[in-house]
Amino acid sequence: METSVPPMSAPLCLVHNQDCRLSLNPAALAILGSVTQPVVVVAVVGPFRTGKSFLVKRLAQKCTGSLLGNAVQMQTKGIWMRCLPHPCKPGVALVLLDTEGLGDPHKEDSRNDAWIFTLALLLSSTLVYNSMHTTGHRMLEYLWLLMDLHVRVRAQADDTEPADEFARVFPGFVWVVRDFMLMESEQPISGDAYLERILRPQPWRMMQKYDELQRRLRNFFPHHKLFMLGQPVAGRALAQLEVLQDDQLQPQFRQQEEAFCQHIWKEAPVKVLLNSSQVTGRVLARLAETYVAAISTGSVPCVESALTVVVEAENSAAVEAAVAEYRQGMEQGLVLPTASHDALMAVHRDWKQHAGAFFLSHAFANSKQCYQALLMDKLEAAKEEFCRRNEEASEQRCRAVLQELWGDMELRVQRGDYVAPGGARLFQEDLKRVLEEYKMRPDKGVKVSRGGGSGCGGNGCASWRYHQAEAVLKEFLRVKGLEMTEMWIDWVDQQCKAVLAEVAAATQAVERQLEEHRQQQRVELTKMRVVKEKVELRICILEKQQEATLAEVAAIKKAVEKQQEAMPAEGAAIKKAVEKQLEEQQQQQKVMLAEVTAAKKAVEKQLEQQQQVALAHVTALQEAAEERWQQWAQQLQEEQSLVLSQRLEELEARLQEGRGREAAAPQQMQKEDQTEPSWRSTLLKFLDKVVVPILIRLVNSVVNNGA
Repeated sequence: METSVPPMSAPLCLVHNQDCRLSLNPAALAILGSVTQPVVVVAVVGPFRTGKSFLVKRLAQKCTGSLLGNAVQMQTKGIWMRCLPHPCKPGVALVLLDTEGLGDPHKEDSRNDAWIFTLALLLSSTLVYNSMHTTGHRMLEYLWLLMDLHVRVRAQADDTEPADEFARVFPGFVWVVRDFMLMESEQPISGDAYLERILRPQPWRMMQKYDELQRRLRNFFPHHKLFMLGQPVAGRALAQLEVLQDDQLQPQFRQQEEAFCQHIWKEAPVKVLLNSSQVTGRVLARLAETYVAAISTGSVPCVESALTVVVEAENSAAVEAAVAEYRQGMEQGLVLPTASHDALMAVHRDWKQHAGAFFLSHAFANSKQCYQALLMDKLEAAKEEFCRRNEEASEQRCRAVLQELWGDMELRVQRGDYVAPGGARLFQEDLKRVLEEYKMRPDKGVKVSRGGGSGCGGNGCASWRYHQAEAVLKEFLRVKGLEMTEMWIDWVDQQCKAVLAEVAAATQAVERQLEEHRQQQRVELTKMRVVKEKVELRICILEKQQEATLAEVAAIKKAVEKQQEAMPAEGAAIKKAVEKQLEEQQQQQKVMLAEVTAAKKAVEKQLEQQQQVALAHVTALQEAAEERWQQWAQQLQEEQSLVLSQRLEELEARLQEGRGREAAAPQQMQKEDQTEPSWRSTLLKFLDKVVVPILIRLVNSVVNNGA
């Protein structure tokens, strides 16, 4: 679809002429660059103050069918441009160029006229030379620029410049003679006949200096035509010419002007390059840049070199535009991820063919093959980018599906179902269910495609895609496996902390019980000491009474012996009575001693029994604590061994299925899983070999101190 010509309410300066230096207007170049239609370029040149701007305005006004404003200024500087839709050729744009007048005596550098004329000549497809009516040789004087035109322009890059080469690259020539009036003695004459009269060699010596100019004009411009325009109005109305309506102009002028405009619209050709390629607005902008750059640097503009620059620029732009068309089509035709690689390749082939046709329709014939190869390379790179994006989209889709299916397991993880008794088996069952649902889930893209495709090599491609799908799954399971391992390690750590807390609490409870037993023993011992002291005091009293009794008995025995000596018979009787009394007292003392001894033995036996009971109780508490600790340690070791063995089995299975970098990651994970629990087992061994014996010794010392 061709780009329409952008509307222009007023002309724009295309080439600035500031201080005799030429420069381009970026705004005007932008408008030209936006026109992708072929262009008919009509440039109007001629002596200054001959009505060139009015002629350009009339051409534009008749194209648009509406009145235009006044001329930009009374005296045009540089080259001004106006872009319009062509009134007779659909799909073609008309570019009108109004140039600075030639022969201005106020110019500082006369060479500036030559470059303005040369630039208009190179850019146009039809050159309109506007001049006022005078004698033939006087009108030719302003065409003196053609004499050294071969010095300012080269058709080819080499030095050979045959005349037919200039004729091939120069535009058509239309001469407009303004204010044309026949003398009374002259017969009416057509424009073409009048032009032939001007170009006909004259035999007079004073006209021979124009022969070379006439010859160059005929050779350089084989297609030439002349139009004669009378005065548009008469008298003072010329001062208001810009604002006059069509019906206020002379009928003859309107008729002549209409013939001129019809010729321009119908006969002025589309501008072409040396290779016969049509020039678009964008190409015209590139030509203007090339020629102005050459003039500004003091070089001679070369039509063939400009063609080379334009071909390279346009073909490069055509390659980029074709690649952009391909990318846009792929973006519109693909919904990533595709179901298979073949689906992407089918869309790729369609848009590759479309991009190739687009390039051929916009590229120049020269060097097409070179740029076609460049286009194929860029399309291949773009295809690889879409393949990569397709795989990334498929991978993201696979991860999203896995994350969705993992949601129930995530809830179980948060509830701690997998760390409870039987959690390992429950985890394996849930994982198996997730994997089965993942394999059954559709629309996961090429990462799970198993079918071979012609675009990537049949079964080998299918195997590659399958491994890629497995890689996504393994990577997801590796991450989740690490998370589960961390969770199990945290759970074991919490269990160890809980066991240590229970051991500490049990130790404190044992210590409290031992302390209570020690207090009870102290109380019992205090009571037994009091009883013992009482018994010892009583024994002491009895011993003292016995000593006193023995003393009395001895005294009585002595008194009796004395009385026996005095009364032998009575003394014997008394002696017997005393001895009997003594025996009775001795019997009582023996009974009392036996009671005291029995009481002492009973107290000692009671103390010994209490000590044995306390020691048995402490020993039982010690054995119960040690047995409970052994049970906890064994349970922790069993749970840890079960978790680690299951984890190692899963990792070994993944290691056997993995390959390359994906296989190296699980191996590293296995090493981490094997090394991470080592400090846990070290902690258990430390508790078993160091802490438990210390607790046992502590309990024994407490018991011994209590005993």
